[in-house]
Amino acid sequence: MTSELDIFVGNTTLIDEDVYRLWLDGYSVSDAVALRVRSGILEQTGATAAVLQSDTMDHYRTFHMLERLLHAPPKLLHQLIFQIPPSRQALLIERYYAFDEAFVREVLGKKLSKGTKKDLDDISTKTGITLKSCRRQFDNFKRVFKVVEEMRGSLVDNIQQHFLLSDRLARDYAAIVFFANNRFETGKKKLQYLSFGDFAFCAELMIQNWTLGAVGEAPTDPDSQVDDMDMDLDKEFLQDLKELKVLVADKDLLDLHKSLVCTALRGKLGVFSEMEANFKNLSRGLVNVAAKLTHTKDVRDLFVDLVEKFIEPCRSDHWPLNDVRLFLNQYSASVHSLDGFRFACSGCIT
Repeated sequence: MTSELDIFVGNTTLIDEDVYRLWLDGYSVSDAVALRVRSGILEQTGATAAVLQSDTMDHYRTFHMLERLLHAPPKLLHQLIFQIPPSRQALLIERYYAFDEAFVREVLGKKLSKGTKKDLDDISTKTGITLKSCRRQFDNFKRVFKVVEEMRGSLVDNIQQHFLLSDRLARDYAAIVFFANNRFETGKKKLQYLSFGDFAFCAELMIQNWTLGAVGEAPTDPDSQVDDMDMDLDKEFLQDLKELKVLVADKDLLDLHKSLVCTALRGKLGVFSEMEANFKNLSRGLVNVAAKLTHTKDVRDLFVDLVEKFIEPCRSDHWPLNDVRLFLNQYSASVHSLDGFRFACSGCIT
């Protein structure tokens, strides 16, 4: 009695990008095989169904073995078990940490805890993303957060150093970490028109202008516990924003500020008449949002308040995007403390 045994010996670990994508998307081996069959691979290669099944299973085993290394990407670069070219290593890491916008939009700003993880079944059903893929993405967010939350220095640089991500993906993860740390509300119905890219834009500018790292207030004591320079909002900056209340509390200042803004924008705005008529309400809305940011709850509701107090009034008067930008720039030009605050407004406008 004889039996056939196929043996393949090689030095370089073969990575099929299509199978890797199916594995990352959370498909089982049988589902992955069915999808590969439907893609016409059997006709293209002349392989049998049995060979395709074996090939898919072999790739899945390899990916499962690589996964523990992908949890700490520098280990993948320095291990000797899998002979993988650098370009392939970079691809494996980048795609493992890539995420679906529909998924991140559901968890953005939420605490990366077991409580949120329990909601992944519902998120999977709502988004159509497999539960396994949802879990991978959530665990990636949580892993990156845990690694960088106590680090000093640039959030983006720390993420790139420890996870070897591209600059764009590292910036996206910095936004996710920043929102999770500050627990910004993003799930309310009136915020659903905003994409992850909109919030990531806001996060990047807020990190640059609102945090301790932004104002360069590094502790002089080397043993200081102020570590998360790019993650926590600068409390002194938020306290300074309270002083802006004088702009709406003092009638003379309010009138002067309106005069300065209107003089500068006359002939430049298509909605100048609407802006002039509604200036006081818009100013009160912006200042009141800014002045409340010393309270944790109001920080969390920042984007909700901005939409209610500023964006929706502009929408109702049909402001073009460029007019909104011109107004915010001129509005803040005479108020130095608002120079950083205006960035959050800009990100909420589409």
